[in-house]
Amino acid sequence: MATVMEDVQALEARHVLQTYRRQPITLVRGEGVRLWDADGKEYFDLLSGIGVASLGHSNPGLARVISDQAQTLLHTSNLFFHPLQGQLAERLAHLSGLPRAFFCNSGTEAVEACLKFARRYWYTLGETRTEIIALENSFHGRTMGALSVTSDEHYRTPFAPLIAGVVFVPNNKPEVIARSITRNTAAVIVEPVQGEGGVHVLTPAFAASINDACQRTGTLVIADEVQSGLGRTGYPFYSAAIGLKPQLMALGKALGAGVLVGAALLSEDVARNISFGDHGSTYGGNLLACRAALFFLNELVGGGLLTQIGRVGRHFETKIHALAAKHHGIVKEVRGKGLIWGLDLNMDAGAVVPAGLARGVIVNRTADTVVRLLPPLTITEAELDEGLARLDLALTDVTQLRSN
Repeated sequence: MATVMEDVQALEARHVLQTYRRQPITLVRGEGVRLWDADGKEYFDLLSGIGVASLGHSNPGLARVISDQAQTLLHTSNLFFHPLQGQLAERLAHLSGLPRAFFCNSGTEAVEACLKFARRYWYTLGETRTEIIALENSFHGRTMGALSVTSDEHYRTPFAPLIAGVVFVPNNKPEVIARSITRNTAAVIVEPVQGEGGVHVLTPAFAASINDACQRTGTLVIADEVQSGLGRTGYPFYSAAIGLKPQLMALGKALGAGVLVGAALLSEDVARNISFGDHGSTYGGNLLACRAALFFLNELVGGGLLTQIGRVGRHFETKIHALAAKHHGIVKEVRGKGLIWGLDLNMDAGAVVPAGLARGVIVNRTADTVVRLLPPLTITEAELDEGLARLDLALTDVTQLRSN
């Protein structure tokens, strides 16, 4: 008799485009930082759907507002006003210092919007600036514009030629970025913490060099805060923590706590050079998405979640360094801030993922050698300790297998 897992795999094999190498478990239920599969096995979720389940799973308050909005009005299109977009834009403006918002459905869409708005800005001013500077180890998404500013050739090569005029420079080398930005550069796009690229944290010195060069040349700064923003590092936005001064910002992931929503935030100077019809989104900023995002922001700021993240993040930093020291035979470096951390191994990190599942903890591998940890923002110190204890066992299992 076939198991649930076998039935799911067989159905997907017939009908779902196979673009993901899925792990061989079927997740059916969640609560807080825990998930359960179809066989009833429990897992500690230290990935939160790659940073999306920001309030944990099955959050009762979020469930209530989603239900209430679904029973009231879900969608009108952007041909009409509704009462929630302005409220959400105002909240994001207060947090970011960027007064204008364009709503879409994902972080990748937000990056696409930022790139288009940067191009439109210079077109409106009558300057033919089209060059975009991006960083090595960057990941901004898989659509054509976002992919064009993503550095990894593994993602890029099958879809070439991509958008022309993108220059990649090393991260955290202030002197290189300073001489790379010229009056031909339309925008510089950076992730304050490069998540997919291996959890590389940009330094204040690097941010200062970007600011100085962009001020000298008039170049726009795009901060991709899709993964690092909205509390993940213990700050509303990590660009502010390192002193980066963006005119555009891309948001996604945590903003809807699981409901699809992204946002491109703009300075007033950039916004005044955008015209009706320059960009659009059928679903972007619908009532359900805005309601979920407003609930998330209320929890983050008014509910004290940001303060909790700061406290738990400090605990996380201590514990993850202790874990790395214990497994110094395979861990060569620890990188991160707040509730985003990476263990860079001296081997392919792929073996850690199934070892973690066997021990009841969900993590993922990125940049080949990095174990990435992105727990729900609601995780407590005690829950974090239990999740890391399971990861400790998984790392031990991998080490033993490697030595055999």
